[in-house]
Amino acid sequence: MNADTEAAPGAPASRVKVRRRPHTRSSYDRRWGLIFLSPWLIGFVLWYLLPMVASLAFSFFRFNLIRPEDARFIGLTNYARLLNDSAVVHSLLVTLKYALVALPLAVAVPLAFAWLLTAKSLWGKSFFRTLFYLPTIVPFVSAVFIWNGYMNTQTGWLNRMLGAARVPQPDWLNSTTWIYGALALIGLWGVGNAMLLFIAGMQGVPTELYEAAEVDGANSWHKFSKITVPMISPIIFYNVVLALIALFQYFLVPYVLKNGTGDPANSTLFYSMYFFKTVFTFNDMGYGATLAWVLFVIIMLVTGVVFRTARHWVHYEYQER
Repeated sequence: MNADTEAAPGAPASRVKVRRRPHTRSSYDRRWGLIFLSPWLIGFVLWYLLPMVASLAFSFFRFNLIRPEDARFIGLTNYARLLNDSAVVHSLLVTLKYALVALPLAVAVPLAFAWLLTAKSLWGKSFFRTLFYLPTIVPFVSAVFIWNGYMNTQTGWLNRMLGAARVPQPDWLNSTTWIYGALALIGLWGVGNAMLLFIAGMQGVPTELYEAAEVDGANSWHKFSKITVPMISPIIFYNVVLALIALFQYFLVPYVLKNGTGDPANSTLFYSMYFFKTVFTFNDMGYGATLAWVLFVIIMLVTGVVFRTARHWVHYEYQER
């Protein structure tokens, strides 16, 4: 009798039961899983993987968008050119300067808002949560124009309020000293998403920990620093990684605010801005692809360092160290 069939001795052939091979069900599930995943897989291959492979190939060519027929293989010449390009160094320094200002704010401000909006004694928490989240649904291009008027040196409301308080009124958008602070303030417009993540994490912290801390005489700051922060450290880690990646790709705000000129004095010539101008202003697709891949490598290295250090400060409740 076939190994896939089973029957009692003397039983009629019609009552023979067929036993499926153990791997048949898993193969069936795997096949249907791939069918349901196929739209995403096709989109990933067409819109992400193939363009990445094409851009890597372009980085070894002299390729001008206006004259594609003149494309010529030049090997590592684009990479050698990048090492001698002072604009690359300048744009990376500009990006780093802004990151030093914006990254702490991008994590600390939504964390502080979340802490305040989870306080038991606060009235109208739902109203304030909605209020802080609303700016995230405003198109950011429109928000930049709003902030441009708000920070105007002569007519902006920010300087009017500072003047009423007899505080010096800086030239926010035209000073190399104040431009990074202005960009950081504009960036705080969209902290609602991070704030909601922090709120969700704080609401998941066991209340027994706070009750035990109160019995031991801990105040609000001790409970926040010794209980809340360690317990939501995975969410802090997640927001730090997202903020780092976004900062290295920072483009929209300075481009709209300064029309892509890099003013004042090239202090807003971020790396992504230099990449954009190389490809779409100078039409140098080959060198632009090189800049893109170098940025990809930098982001991977920085993210790898953050992941490497995470084991020292990120606490997972059910993970044994």
